[in-house]
Amino acid sequence: MAQPLVKKDDDRDDEAEYSPFAGIEKGAVLQEARVFNDPQLDARRCSQVITKLLYLLNQGDTFTKVEATEVFFAVTKLFQSRDLGLRRMVYLIIKELSPSADEVIIVTSSLMKDMISKTDMYRANSIRVLCRITDGTLLTQIERYLKQGIVDKNPVVASAALVSGIHLLQTSPEIVKRWSNEVQEAVQSRAALVQFHALALLHQIRQNDRLAVSKLVTSLTRGNVRSPLAQSLLIRYTSQVIRESGNITQSGDRPFYDYLESCLRHKSEMVIFEAARAITELNGVTSRELTPAITVLQLFLSSSKPVLRFAAVRTLNKVAMTHAMAVTNCNIDMESLISDQNRSIATLAITTLLKTGNESSVDRLMKQITNFMSDIADEFKIVVVEAIRSLCLKFPLKYRSLMNFLSNILREEGGFDYKKAIVDSIVILIRDIPEAKESGLLHLCEFIEDCEFTYLSTQILHFLGVEGPKTSDPSKYIRYIYNRVHLENATVRASAVSTMAKFGASVDALKPHIFVLLRRCLFDSDDEVRDRATLYLNTLGGDGRVVETDEDVKDFLFGSFDTPLANLETSLKNYEPSEEAFDIGSVPKEVKSQPLAEKKASGKKPTGLGAPPRGPSSTTDSYERLLLSIPEFANFGKLFKSSEPVELTEAETEYAVNVVKHIFDRHVVFQYNSTNTIPEQLLEDVIVIVDASEAEEFSDVCSKPLRSLPYDSPGQTFVAFEKPEGLPVAGKFSNVLKFIVKEVDPATGEAEDDGVEDEYQLEDLEVVTADYILKVGVSNFRSAWESMGPENERVDEYGLGPRESLAEAVNTVINLLGMQPCEGTEVVPPNSRSHTCLLSGVFIGNVKVLVRLSFGLDGPKDVAMKLSVRSEDETVSDTIHEIVASG
Repeated sequence: MAQPLVKKDDDRDDEAEYSPFAGIEKGAVLQEARVFNDPQLDARRCSQVITKLLYLLNQGDTFTKVEATEVFFAVTKLFQSRDLGLRRMVYLIIKELSPSADEVIIVTSSLMKDMISKTDMYRANSIRVLCRITDGTLLTQIERYLKQGIVDKNPVVASAALVSGIHLLQTSPEIVKRWSNEVQEAVQSRAALVQFHALALLHQIRQNDRLAVSKLVTSLTRGNVRSPLAQSLLIRYTSQVIRESGNITQSGDRPFYDYLESCLRHKSEMVIFEAARAITELNGVTSRELTPAITVLQLFLSSSKPVLRFAAVRTLNKVAMTHAMAVTNCNIDMESLISDQNRSIATLAITTLLKTGNESSVDRLMKQITNFMSDIADEFKIVVVEAIRSLCLKFPLKYRSLMNFLSNILREEGGFDYKKAIVDSIVILIRDIPEAKESGLLHLCEFIEDCEFTYLSTQILHFLGVEGPKTSDPSKYIRYIYNRVHLENATVRASAVSTMAKFGASVDALKPHIFVLLRRCLFDSDDEVRDRATLYLNTLGGDGRVVETDEDVKDFLFGSFDTPLANLETSLKNYEPSEEAFDIGSVPKEVKSQPLAEKKASGKKPTGLGAPPRGPSSTTDSYERLLLSIPEFANFGKLFKSSEPVELTEAETEYAVNVVKHIFDRHVVFQYNSTNTIPEQLLEDVIVIVDASEAEEFSDVCSKPLRSLPYDSPGQTFVAFEKPEGLPVAGKFSNVLKFIVKEVDPATGEAEDDGVEDEYQLEDLEVVTADYILKVGVSNFRSAWESMGPENERVDEYGLGPRESLAEAVNTVINLLGMQPCEGTEVVPPNSRSHTCLLSGVFIGNVKVLVRLSFGLDGPKDVAMKLSVRSEDETVSDTIHEIVASG
């Protein structure tokens, strides 16, 4: 008996590759479609041809207008056949061909005849097809039949009418809304699918009326919804009403919670699970409210159905992120799932256990996971690694067993993403758990001995250079680093040279040995390696004398490189060789979230610089060159920052104007980019009159008008203000565009000699404190924070009030401060109740500033925030707090 089964398995691949549609061509199928015109129709043959046509359409083949029309007219002749199977295929092909309005009328009469047929299959399918191909005018003619279909005794016909109503709601909402009474009647149907579709349509009809939705949910939760599908849908609508109703009443009760809890006792597993999930996802849900849902999900964990086990463990996994203690009662059941045949279930069980486990269960979990890791794919392994990292940070005393586990799986086979996740986890544990540093560094050293990924080797070498010299015995890492010089590619060898130099700069006792090793690198075959060795020998003083390394050298080797590489690259490309050396201090340090894009609206041409160069630094460079070319602004000094363009006009207006704020130490220059969108007009002597009555600390210095502004040709006018030196003063400015209008002859393109003075009111413009902060990132925030020192640190707490979500609060504060998020901390994980965001920047006067924001939910939606600021000047730290306090 075994042999035939094996044989069948062997042949399975060949069977899977065979397709009845293999090698069919559109031309040949269109030729076959001529059978539709035969006097004696062969129903089976016609069905096969329609099947091929449907296959071609679904594979992306397009029919020309002529081809589609010919096929459509040929198909209409098939209505004379009484074969039920063929008629169903006819309905399908008509729907897919989507005939044009003048062709629809050909089949309309046949379809309307089918709508009142005694054959239920005809009625249901004709309703679907007519609603798909018809327009609003014909819809009014068949509306009566559709209403009858909704309350039809046959559930297939009723469902077809309801589903058609859901689709028609997108195109003809006013007509569908008139069916409310019929839909309301269908909601009471005994047919499960009819009740489900009726509830979906009724909710969509009322979805823009929050009170109507609330009344619908209230009436149905008290009524008798029999269909499990409809009840699952009702649970979702109930959750929506709970979210929108303010969550909890004054008495402490949550509206509709009793209904959700009653659904946990339903006989349908689908409804039970939907209710349990809805309860776990309630905002501000308490442990008492969670208990019945958790109990139900725990029962599902031991179900014989894989889909129920998966659904339960996935939901518990999400709950564990916010209410770990509530899930601990399920730990025994989840441990049995580690050996589940479904690897997705096993992975979710393990990660949930790692979130909910206590310190005493860590070792037992590690033993179970060790056997499990070899059986799952890399994507699941990454999830497990991240969960282990979180567990180690939760129980730092268990770092030895967890670090050993990570180092063991690091030696096993795996892809880049998997290895990177392990390395990142070890690095984080080293940084956050001081006791784990030395063992963690040794694990990383052993890994790079046999690492096949250049990126990981270079990252580990860089990390070794920063953390290795701070250990009790730095010399033990030198062997691993120098081995890379002999055994790796040029990129890794160059990184190894830099790492050895960092050891030499930090540990004076190792300097002579480092010098010997660096001199050997002078004969490397790669010029990058040789150049680095030469640079570091000269920087460290490679004359053999053991002296203390200068602070400038340490800052050069260990300091964060705060100049964006894209900006440096652009500045080097623009540098013209001359007697004056290239000054790295001249490179713009601002990190733009995106290049300055030309603002385009429909019917509106780009404004601003005619064609601004691409890239963040090139935009700043182009602005600086533009301003220096204007004599009035040449003595303003170094440009500190240029803002993103701020629109001062609406889209589709006669004149398109935006403004860029250029910040100098003692001046602010407004660059108004204007575009004339009227072909029959020429604007001359264009200038913006700026009223600074609400910006008392700014004084008008000069303005530069635009001589001529033809149609569709962007131009710039400038207005400069003086402000107190180095201070981040704010103000509000009102703007009026003034000009002389001259009519242009469309035929000749020449303007009239005489013009008329006119003006155009623009939106107000504000200069805020955030305009004086550059977005400048740091490569290692923790190192930069510690090196800044606590001398100028300012810490305070703020209540941000009710917010839609924690993510919305984080984005609001980031936008308010205008600083650069670091290390991806601007992204808030889903369902988080707390989050830490790291920001960095440079304040006007080139003062570096770092911000650590700690957010937490205080109640259902209220957000509290702790703001810690460190900078090189205490007044800047105070200013950051003032921005948040006044924002």
